[in-house]
Amino acid sequence: MRILTLNVLAPAYHGWERRRPALVAGIRAIAPDVVALQEVVDVPDLLGPGWHEAWYSRRGDVGEGAALASRWPIGEVHEIDGRVSPRARDLPWSGTVVAEVLAPVPFLVVHHKPLHRLDCEREREVQAVAAARLVEAVAPDPDRHVVLLGDFDARPDSAGMRFWTGRQSLDGMSVCYHDAWETVHGDDPGHTFTPENPLVQVGGFHLVRGRRIDYILVRGRPQGPTLQVVSCERALVEPVDGVQASDHYGVVADIVVPERPPGTQGVL
Repeated sequence: MRILTLNVLAPAYHGWERRRPALVAGIRAIAPDVVALQEVVDVPDLLGPGWHEAWYSRRGDVGEGAALASRWPIGEVHEIDGRVSPRARDLPWSGTVVAEVLAPVPFLVVHHKPLHRLDCEREREVQAVAAARLVEAVAPDPDRHVVLLGDFDARPDSAGMRFWTGRQSLDGMSVCYHDAWETVHGDDPGHTFTPENPLVQVGGFHLVRGRRIDYILVRGRPQGPTLQVVSCERALVEPVDGVQASDHYGVVADIVVPERPPGTQGVL
């Protein structure tokens, strides 16, 4: 299965009528099976008809929100509110949606969008722990496949991302999700939000160094991930017909069920 996450940059900003065809062409060329979109207002407008959708229940002032789209039907959906503090209300639609994707091998997709402010790692920590606890409540079986993705607005070395990837505990809890980009590319920085992007240059974060803040992760058992990442690349990096699609680069990963689950012994 091919998984994509992309912050499309809300239509209220920077020439949507020019950017929309670039987004449509770029996303459809990738041909994903599951897509997490942030700052989006309409899924069929970008993906075409026939997709199954699971939206965050709230949107922002210009109609933007977050949506999960799947070529397969979507089963049960669970959601938590990300407005965990007065500062977190700066992003009224932040939160987490956990959706059951009824693929041939069913799996859960966790679409996570924490607060974007650079000075609010504390809020992102609280949001991460709440999201992780929701996943554990919905899917207590450690063998159940879970894909976690979205615009996390946090660098890999942040406390929240260290928590997600098993490098530290938070609030007495620890988990271990495996970063698809890191699995394939190791320590390559893989920046997804960078001043090298002309839309970042004209935006409000133009003085901030490039960073990787968009992720696809796979939940792991004690001895490794239950799903195997075959490939992972940035998406929509280059302009399409001279137009930069978004201020974020997307992340796309091909993921399969491994022939041998983690924790089992092979044969030499």
